[in-house]
Amino acid sequence: MDVLLLVLGFMCVILGVFGSFLPVLPGPSISWVGLALLYFTNVVPANYWILGIALLITVILSILDYVIPAKGTQKFGGSSYGIWGTNIGLIVGIFAPIPFGFLIGPFVGALIGELIYDFKDHNRALKAAAGSFVGFLASSFIKFVVCVMYLGLFVWIVWQHKSELF
Repeated sequence: MDVLLLVLGFMCVILGVFGSFLPVLPGPSISWVGLALLYFTNVVPANYWILGIALLITVILSILDYVIPAKGTQKFGGSSYGIWGTNIGLIVGIFAPIPFGFLIGPFVGALIGELIYDFKDHNRALKAAAGSFVGFLASSFIKFVVCVMYLGLFVWIVWQHKSELF
């Protein structure tokens, strides 16, 4: 049972790292579940401080995940159409067979979203798309760093208890 929880926890933490860039997967939340699964093993004693602090960070990041791109778009004069376009463009960019689609997609999506909102003002749409894209990159980078930290924490805890786990 411990090995199953360990493998599931590791898979969640790895999936969380990938989820830090995918809007359909809540990366930090999935990584936190992976940490929690590690503490459900009989070998690793529960550390509520680590789980609590990691949960607090995860909740704050989940809120900021919506705030940062919106603020980036607003700061550059955009609308909610640009935010939606960013998310849709990211999904399309991930599945499109083009290099760096996960980077190109959000920008093009935000631009299209802003042009739908106001087709006449191309400069504003371009500026707002850039703001939405910068907000998306900032949010994704923060989530990625935290998910990699959770992965490092997971590996460190497993390493400390390797003789009991394996």
